[in-house]
Amino acid sequence: MTTFVDGPVRVSVPATSANLGPGFDSLGLALSMRDELTAEVTTSGLDVSVTGAGADGVSRDETHLVVRAMRAAFDLMGTQPPGLRLSCTNVIPHARGLGSSSAAIVAGVALARGLVAGGALLADDAELFQLAARIEGHPDNVAPAFYGGFTISGRDEDGDFYAVGSPVDPRVEAVVFVPPTGVSTEVARGLLPAEVPHADAAADAGRTALLVTALAGQPEHLLRATRDYLHQQYRRPAMPESLDLVDRLRADGVPAVVSGAGPTVLAFTDASGADALVGRCPDGWAGHRLEVGTAGAQLS
Repeated sequence: MTTFVDGPVRVSVPATSANLGPGFDSLGLALSMRDELTAEVTTSGLDVSVTGAGADGVSRDETHLVVRAMRAAFDLMGTQPPGLRLSCTNVIPHARGLGSSSAAIVAGVALARGLVAGGALLADDAELFQLAARIEGHPDNVAPAFYGGFTISGRDEDGDFYAVGSPVDPRVEAVVFVPPTGVSTEVARGLLPAEVPHADAAADAGRTALLVTALAGQPEHLLRATRDYLHQQYRRPAMPESLDLVDRLRADGVPAVVSGAGPTVLAFTDASGADALVGRCPDGWAGHRLEVGTAGAQLS
């Protein structure tokens, strides 16, 4: 018989930035902007409360993404609680390319395991990561949200997902520029061509490999390493202001990229240049100075 823990369980989950320029659908980085969620088992029903970013646009029933992820994780462990109470305090902006959906999914599976006594014996980290990636459909944001740090992830021919961590030089920081309106991932992906020139694919592979090395300990190569050939320019019609900002920053030697599917712009910097970079935030946008490669989901 399954035993549930007494009292609430809390989880903190980071925002993430995927692609990072050339690493399309493979590279992801955890950022120091975190959602905080609390859940507990009740005698019956479902009670969902949401405050903060995106609160006006999410459901409060079984279709809520965190609840869906929790239900899937409970199924994985062979149980369902009689009732649930969930409270979400959101900081990660929605539909901005900062991994809000992956954060919700990772939070849900982590909370569910935390609510089951001996949950780690019923579903280990590898199983929870596989579940979270299946729910999201791809692992590039889920991997850093779950494990933290800088990750290289993908999907094998048999359908299993993988994620491998890579170091991040402590000198590297990030500034994100968040526009006031979002772009859906579906719209952004719909602009991508079915095929790209072989030369572009080869160039992108080289820059991706260089980016792993640059982040690990040679940040002087980040400008060259973040040059993308596969997706950003194709998405310009959906986010022209974002790509214009990327162009301006890169022209001044700043390693800037579209974060995930956009429209947020992420720029790499160091401690000496971060504040000045925040000052370049366009009117009406929000600029945030963030640490990179921070911890993944943390349960308490």
